[in-house]
Amino acid sequence: MNDDELRQALAAIEIFNTQLESLAQQAQIFRMSLEEALRARETMKALLNAKEGEDLLIPIGASSFVTAKATGDKKAIVGIGSRVSVEKDLDSSVAFLDKTANEISDALKKTGESIAEMETKARNLSMAVQQEYQRRQQ
Repeated sequence: MNDDELRQALAAIEIFNTQLESLAQQAQIFRMSLEEALRARETMKALLNAKEGEDLLIPIGASSFVTAKATGDKKAIVGIGSRVSVEKDLDSSVAFLDKTANEISDALKKTGESIAEMETKARNLSMAVQQEYQRRQQ
């Protein structure tokens, strides 16, 4: 490995590290979105199965809940993206949130695979650079 190749390898390692950091942040956002979608789905299932007048604990975020009484109205307003929300019946809302959770899970899985692949490439390149430094010191 000549000096130019060594500099290019070091620059590539920096790029890998920057990309890995970005992917890790993206994965964290996906995990938070998945938790939110699953929590919303479970709340809607509880509403769907509640009898009219029954007391419910409704999560409002930050591990906080409010009490509410179930009504006969089995509808919800669901965010469908780009700050747009629509009214749906609870069955459709649960199905939509299931689909959303599956899509987020798939994206999280692909991000994890990308992270693993990039970590392997960065590790291999780092080992090659270390070996070159050791060779040069002999």
